[in-house]
Amino acid sequence: MGAALFYHLTRRPMEQTLAMLLGKARGAGLRVVVRGTDLARLGWLDEKLWLGAEEGFLPHGLAGGPHDALQPILLTMGQEVPNGAACLMTVDGAAVDADEVARMQRVCVLFDGNDAAALETARAQWRRLKDAGAAAQYWSEESGRWEMKAETGGAVA
Repeated sequence: MGAALFYHLTRRPMEQTLAMLLGKARGAGLRVVVRGTDLARLGWLDEKLWLGAEEGFLPHGLAGGPHDALQPILLTMGQEVPNGAACLMTVDGAAVDADEVARMQRVCVLFDGNDAAALETARAQWRRLKDAGAAAQYWSEESGRWEMKAETGGAVA
């Protein structure tokens, strides 16, 4: 059973935090699916990942290509997980439910703490997962480093 880790971004931009978390997941040997809500935004994230540091290159692709199943990191708007990912990362308020949290080893919910709508969406997602009994942690970078501020549900892996 997995856990949802909520990342409240206040200091670093989405693309930087996403790249850091993707690197950690890949370092742990996990395949990842990144779920967004807007194709143009996913295209922008795709571009940012391609332009990242060469030594920390993150092999990835946008969903809809002929090699989706082979991608170590797949960016998508869909609910499917064609690359067999054990880690789901959501951005821009993309949906996640308790069943997905239970199926995945890790779920990361990234949200912009400087955006009132994104903050409210994340709070609603936290409440839904908590009410469903899913394990979840809330992480904040407000102090300048990531710190866990809250935890709910079962044991977090």
